[in-house]
Amino acid sequence: MEDLAARIQARIAQIEPLDSRSMQEAAAYQDTLLKPSGSLGELEAIAVRIAGITGSLHNRADRKVHFLFGSDHGVYDEGVSGSPQYFTRVLMEFYAKGEGCGINVLCNRAGVDLRLVDMGVKELGPNPNIDSRFRLMPEGTENFARGVPAMPRSVAEKAIEAGFVLAGEAKEAGFQIVGTGEVGMGNTTPAAACIMAALKIDAPDLAVGRGGGLTDEAFETKKRVVVEALKTHRPDPSDPIDILSKVGGLDIAGMMGVFLGAAFHRLPVVIDGVISVAAALLAVAAAPRSKDFMIPSHLSQEPGYALAMRSLELTPLLNLGMRLGEGSGCPLAMGIVDDALALMNSMNTFGGVSLDSEYRKALKI
Repeated sequence: MEDLAARIQARIAQIEPLDSRSMQEAAAYQDTLLKPSGSLGELEAIAVRIAGITGSLHNRADRKVHFLFGSDHGVYDEGVSGSPQYFTRVLMEFYAKGEGCGINVLCNRAGVDLRLVDMGVKELGPNPNIDSRFRLMPEGTENFARGVPAMPRSVAEKAIEAGFVLAGEAKEAGFQIVGTGEVGMGNTTPAAACIMAALKIDAPDLAVGRGGGLTDEAFETKKRVVVEALKTHRPDPSDPIDILSKVGGLDIAGMMGVFLGAAFHRLPVVIDGVISVAAALLAVAAAPRSKDFMIPSHLSQEPGYALAMRSLELTPLLNLGMRLGEGSGCPLAMGIVDDALALMNSMNTFGGVSLDSEYRKALKI
């Protein structure tokens, strides 16, 4: 059987750059549409980039899928979360009912197919609406604050592979855009640790936030836990899988696999908040070309998010003060992508309505 690590690296090596010819054609076509040149701003840029992803001038985002990864985290035991750990299980069960939670409402409104993936949620029983094929650590990760890595490297690789598999299944099923989200009490702690490790940051105030809410005392504990874990484990900044193994989470690893798999299968993929962007940061460290397939949804309030975005040189589409998690920014951003493509596909051109466009040559924008 082929070594899993080698298979991951082989797929990464096959990720192709954006199709520059299709992007040039799309940009030129945007300038023929019945509007002032450049007047649709980021909507034009989205349509052009997706042309580069697919290699086609006209594209659609009618079929949308959102993967929500559930996992528990051993570092929760250090008092780094303000919510009971069993909320991870309860929320997954609520999501599985298909209504009532924020991500259910937003996905239902936007016509997004919500797929729930159990990577290791404590006491979560079988559920026909939850994918349990990748339940790699049924009790969640180990407590990396106690001198042990969060997971064996082999498990991190299997979690990344799970994301690859899901992205491939999405492509085969005809989905045109993918979202990434998570649920897991305490997971902003491994996310901050991954971001600090990847970006070689020592100061916790730059990257560690309050997550879902913490007392001042618990917040100081959280920062101390992250700093001490990085000193103890010394994850290799040049090795994303080493970072995941030592201070990461199964949800982060699964989403990293989705980002890599989406790039491999040439699908646009949406980043949510700080946990999702930690996965995106590690994916780009492993495969720089994967960044071209990523669309950031909203500006998270967590400080580590801004650091990761600056490193990735990406700009979120929305700034709504959101910090819910679940991938709640993804269905909102997918709607914007859908609109951008609809404009590209359905607007009249100057030539199509026999209007003179020569006047625009002298204009400055």
